[in-house]
Amino acid sequence: MNPTMKALHIALLSVCFSIVLPTKAQAETAKELRVRSEKALHHLYSNNHKAREIGDKAVAILVFPTVYKAGFMVGAQTGNGVLFRNGKAAGYYNTTAASYGLQAGIQKFSYALFFMDEHSLHYLNKSGGFEVGGAPSLVVADEGFSSSLSTTTLQKGIYAFFFGQKGLMAGLGLQGTKISGYTPSE
Repeated sequence: MNPTMKALHIALLSVCFSIVLPTKAQAETAKELRVRSEKALHHLYSNNHKAREIGDKAVAILVFPTVYKAGFMVGAQTGNGVLFRNGKAAGYYNTTAASYGLQAGIQKFSYALFFMDEHSLHYLNKSGGFEVGGAPSLVVADEGFSSSLSTTTLQKGIYAFFFGQKGLMAGLGLQGTKISGYTPSE
């Protein structure tokens, strides 16, 4: 890629991120984030009864109520979330990702990770976080998978549900999502 095109890509990406990645998300208090995360989880449960069944069996649930993603060839995403254990907030986390490939667009979405055993939950806190691609037994539960899932077929590991997508993001790319603990303001 010639230097002019590289500069154009960087400029477009900067504009995308300044529009998409609000500074409010970084300044959000713990209470505000907890409330938004609880609402997002209730929204998921009301639209996907299989997610509720999994939630009833999970040892913990990490909810990212709003994740922002933008990109043009090079992309990034970010969002903050809450880990719920026994119905109470047990920690706060940030998700970030970078990607490169054939992609373009801006998108906002939510996702929840259901930790089905202590080993998987321990992996979250190991080394201050984990890369989603390296997580033990991560299963992305899409509509087809969800319809065939029952509480007797649940395995150990982590189940991921994506929901509430808005915007348009198209393309192919290599992506590495990192989830790390953080401390929001009270």
